[in-house]
This record gives sequence, C-alpha cells and structure tokens, in this order.
Amino acid sequence: MRAFADGYVAVLLPAYLIALGIGTWEVGVLATTTLLGSALATLAIGAWGYRVHHRRLLLGAALLMATTGFAFAASSTFWPLLLVAFVGTLNPSSGDVSLFLPLEHARLADAADGDARTVLFARYSLIGSLLSAFGALAAAMPGVLTSLTGIAPLGALRSMFLLYGFLGLLVWLLYRQLPQSHEEEAKPVAPLGPSRQTVIRLATLFSVDSFAGGLVVNALLALWLFKRFDMTVASAGQFFFWSGLCSASSQLAAPRLARRIGLVNTMVFTHIPASICLITAAFVPSLHVALTLLIVRSLLSQMDVPARSAFVMVVVTPGERAAAASFTLVPKSLASAAAPTIGGALFASGMLAAPLVLCGVLKISYDLAIWRAFRHERRVGRGLG
Repeated sequence: MRAFADGYVAVLLPAYLIALGIGTWEVGVLATTTLLGSALATLAIGAWGYRVHHRRLLLGAALLMATTGFAFAASSTFWPLLLVAFVGTLNPSSGDVSLFLPLEHARLADAADGDARTVLFARYSLIGSLLSAFGALAAAMPGVLTSLTGIAPLGALRSMFLLYGFLGLLVWLLYRQLPQSHEEEAKPVAPLGPSRQTVIRLATLFSVDSFAGGLVVNALLALWLFKRFDMTVASAGQFFFWSGLCSASSQLAAPRLARRIGLVNTMVFTHIPASICLITAAFVPSLHVALTLLIVRSLLSQMDVPARSAFVMVVVTPGERAAAASFTLVPKSLASAAAPTIGGALFASGMLAAPLVLCGVLKISYDLAIWRAFRHERRVGRGLG
C-alpha cells in the first residue's frame, strides 16, 4: 500500500504543485526537501533505532504517513507544504525512500540465509514495484473524478493526498499484526561494530548513485516529459505504470543472475546499460523512441535492488543489519536531497537534457567504482555465502 501511494504521488506531486501556482524551481526544492527529511529520519533510525523495538517504530512511521497525507491535502502555500515535505513521508522518487525500509530489511534478513535471502528480497521488491506501477496508473484518477463528478481539477488532486493519508492508517493497522521477534528483544549496545568500515565504504559509494538518481526522480522525470513532449498527466501515469511493471518483472531474474555471476556483478552489469539508455533518451526527438529507451532502462535499472539489499545484509553481522541498512540507505535520501533542486533549476533554465545525461554519467562511475572495490569479495560471489 505504501508503494501504491508512492507511485501516484511521484506523478501527481509536480502537477499538484503547479496547479497551486508554485513554480518549476520550487517544485525541485520541495522534492529535495522530502528526500532530505527522509534521509535525516532514516539516519535517526540507524543511530538510535536499535534501542526501540522495530514494531513500535513501524507503527509510528505509519501514523506519520497518515498525518503527511492529510496535512499536504490541507495546505495551499509553499512554506506549509515545505514543512510537511520535510517532516513527512512523501516520496518523489521511483523507489522506496523512507524510514520504513531499514526496519523492514532487518526483519526480512533474519527470515532467510544465502540464496533464499536474495529471493526473499526480490519478492519484496517485486511486490513494491508492481504496486508502485499500479499507483502510477492511478495518477489518472483526478481526471476521471473531474469528468464524472464535475469537481475542480485542484480538488481532485487534493483527494489523492487524502487517500494517501487513509492508506497510512491502513498500513498502521497492518503493522499492528506484526509479531514481536526474538531479535528485537536482545538490543545491541551499539548500532555498528566490526562492519563499521565496510558500511562506511558502501555508504560513500551509494551516495554517488543516490545523487545521480535524485536528478531524475519520477516527479522530475514526469516534469521532463511534460516540458519536452507536452505529455498529459494521464499519459505519464500510463507510462510509469508500464515502466513499473518492467522494473518489477526484471527483479524476478535478479536472484538467478546473482546465483550465476554474483551479487556485485549483477548490480553493475545491469546498471550500466540502463544508464546508457537514459543518456540516449535525453537527445532523441521522438516521444515514442524516448519512451522505448526509458522502458528498456526500467527493465534493467532495478535488477540491482534485491541484489544490493542482500549484499548489504551478507557483508555485515546479523546484529548490525538494521543499522547497516539505515546507514547505507541514508545516502539514498541525503546525497540525492540536493539533486532535485539542481534538476529543477536545469529544467527551468531550458537545459532539459542535462539532468538525464549527468545522472547516467554519475551512475556509470558508481558502477565501475563499486565493481572495483568489491569484485573479489568471496561472500558475495557465486554461492552468495
């Protein structure tokens, strides 16, 4: 349900803000603020979350999600929206960027070992990607509501953020059903121990990838489609639906590929072609060719998600998993926090191709760096430890 909500929010967020009279640059600022707030919350989970049961933290996060949706629907001016974006759980990107993720990753990692853990993370990512795709398709709902009921377009957009709040309440009810795990009862004395240096190296590398991804989060990619090809919101929603389905289906192949060539090779050699497709899409004159390239990118770019999640869980000790997930996920928000503002500024200046090209080049640099740093790691080669 969280992925479904994130799927339509990423598409509708720029449309909603523009309907409120907020400028293109401010849209980028708000996207940056959401990522910065998520980064700080995730960092707090890593630093202090080990003192509190994961179940309690998940319940609190779900209530924050509900409050975020209701508050965003009730706001109409820039500064209140900026505040809600910072403290709330809105996600302008294509993936799960939130304080929920490290808590769920730690619980999943405790449920399986070796190849089975990679398969489990693939299923987890698959479900998220599928529901995110259907969420993107639901971005057409405001137009449907306007046609059927005569409600103003702005009111129809607001209703989707109200739905976001209600979904947060449903998530809270589901989290209440989670059992108390034995791992949560034995609290570690520190978030990180023997794996500290490995986590620092990974966090540094992931920060490059995260900054690059922040240049073309779904909200900004939708804005690019609006500006470059005059694409409608409904058409953009359909595109993100199909690209989400492609991303989801590709994750089914990730465990098999990782079993054959290793987690690191799976991460790197599926990512590089995806970045090349993104760079090429920035220059093609045809909407159909651009969308085809972006779909091919979707088929490849998310195959690293389950591999990377399993990779982090393998190279740290079991007691460090929640903290390691937090500290390596923080760059996904923190390093990318400035990127949407930069991307929005480039779009506003008329440099529509620049964010896509810069994103692709930086991602390729990250892939080569992480391959060089960890290609000889035995625990993440064939057999997966």
